[in-house]
Amino acid sequence: MKKDRCIAIVLAAGKGKRMGSETQKQYLLLKGKPMIYYSLDTFQKCELIDEIILVAGAGDEEYCQREIVEKYRFSKVVSVIPGGRERYHSVANGLHAITACDYVFIHDGARPFLTRDIIERSYVSVKKYQACVVGMRVKDTIKVVDSQSFAVDTPDRSALWLIQTPQVFSYDLIRKAYDLLLEQGDEACVTDDAMVAELLLGTKVRLVEGSYQNIKVTTPEDLKIAEVFCPQA
Repeated sequence: MKKDRCIAIVLAAGKGKRMGSETQKQYLLLKGKPMIYYSLDTFQKCELIDEIILVAGAGDEEYCQREIVEKYRFSKVVSVIPGGRERYHSVANGLHAITACDYVFIHDGARPFLTRDIIERSYVSVKKYQACVVGMRVKDTIKVVDSQSFAVDTPDRSALWLIQTPQVFSYDLIRKAYDLLLEQGDEACVTDDAMVAELLLGTKVRLVEGSYQNIKVTTPEDLKIAEVFCPQA
């Protein structure tokens, strides 16, 4: 039986303004290695993943190739390409860099605690549903507020999930959705890849359990939490 061809797109083009550091967050050291090292290492070691496309900040391609890909011998990274102005531009660039693929795993480089189990669960789900995203059920009560910050609704938290990455799709499906998005111009208001598939194609997206440790490191406080979660590399 032919093995499905799976490619990971790892996004490392974010500005990281909320981190308050001159160094972009995905390059900050975490237990002695750049934060992005950890998710790349997980994809590298997982036999389900055939290749990795690394989407770097514009102008950072040479740095990423030399100081990350070559230094840590990530042989599955076949391309280091520049990102775009917004996240969805960077994802589109990654999708356009793929020539042949069955399934694509889109992952934020600022989420260092990706695991093999998460990849495997996502793969099982995407083969059945063609579109899935990793997430976890919320633990806290959520309030919907108005423009003056007064609570107007309290949704049932049993129906609410915190969305993470990877977000995994049939390549043909998500490529078509992104191509349609780009045709609409540069005013798109989308916050994740699932939203692109939902809005442009009407796709039903399956939720897959991730991990409460699969955090996105966005602020200095997140970095302190990551130091606790991170094993010695």
